[in-house]
Amino acid sequence: MQGDNAWSQVYEIVRSIPPGRVMSYGQVAELCPRPLTPRAIGWALHGCPGDIPWHRVVNAAGGCSTDRLGGAHVGRQRALLEAEGIEFSAAGKLDLARYRCRLEVEDLVEALVDDE
Repeated sequence: MQGDNAWSQVYEIVRSIPPGRVMSYGQVAELCPRPLTPRAIGWALHGCPGDIPWHRVVNAAGGCSTDRLGGAHVGRQRALLEAEGIEFSAAGKLDLARYRCRLEVEDLVEALVDDE
C-alpha cells in the first residue's frame, strides 16, 4: 500500500469501493493491515484528502454517521450516495445486503503492498 501510515492504508481501501457500493467502518477496519477500530476508520475519513470517496463508508446499520457532525454535513453523505444510485428507506437507512461491497484482502493485494 502506498504510504507508510495507517491512514494511507485506509484511503487505499476506500478508493477500492466502486460507485454505487458501500462498506461499513468495520469492514474497512478488518481489511486494513494495521489493527484499527471502526471508530479509527471514522477519524481517518473525517480529515481525508478530497479524492477519497469517504461517503461510501457507512455505519453497520446502513446509516450515514456524518449527519451527527451537524452543520453543512447533514444530508451530504446521503445526497452523494443517492447520486450514485443508492436508495434509502423512509427510516434513512440503505440496504446493506443490496449495496455492500464485498472486497477481500486478496482483492486488494496490489494496493496493500508498499512500494519500497
